[in-house]
Amino acid sequence: MKITEDVRKYAAEQGIAEEEALKKGMSSGQREELLRALKARFEKNMNRHKGVEWAKIQAKLKANAEKLWSLNEMERTGGEPDVVGHDKKTGEYIFFDCSAESPKGRTSVCYDREGLESRKEHKPENNAIDMAAAMGIELLTEEQYQELQKLGDFDTKTSSWVKTPSDIRKLGGALYCDRRYGRVFVGHNGAQSYYSARAFRGSLRV
Repeated sequence: MKITEDVRKYAAEQGIAEEEALKKGMSSGQREELLRALKARFEKNMNRHKGVEWAKIQAKLKANAEKLWSLNEMERTGGEPDVVGHDKKTGEYIFFDCSAESPKGRTSVCYDREGLESRKEHKPENNAIDMAAAMGIELLTEEQYQELQKLGDFDTKTSSWVKTPSDIRKLGGALYCDRRYGRVFVGHNGAQSYYSARAFRGSLRV
């Protein structure tokens, strides 16, 4: 994309540099395509968000280009984001990655930068914490992951890093979750570990 009038307008609205707007900008066609995909998923999986109206969510998304960009990053990397809740205190809608398996576009990552840099060889290209931050999302906590699993069967063949408590991380560990044998399990590995069948799931509040 070039720095067009649309990009300049977006930069002014968001209060960011035009170069940053170019990076995060989406064409009107891309925005509409994403909104169509999100709406179709929302309507197909009403059990995830009973009593929530799509029109209200869409209005918030159209008014917040940065959140829409984050959702596009979730979608682009295979997360299949969907609404799983509504915070009535703040008015925010909560999106989780709801792909059946851990998102394909985020696999083979260490837990965080410290874990990645501790590897002497065979370093992966990225880590879950930095990747999530660049996307503008947060890793699911263990509690959020358990809530997600009440909505369906996820990660039956894969696993997902989850936000790890600082006391565990200080000792070198990091947590992941998956579903096997009809149950949800929490496991641990060294934060420097990475696997082709493990990515991470994120959350976004809009």
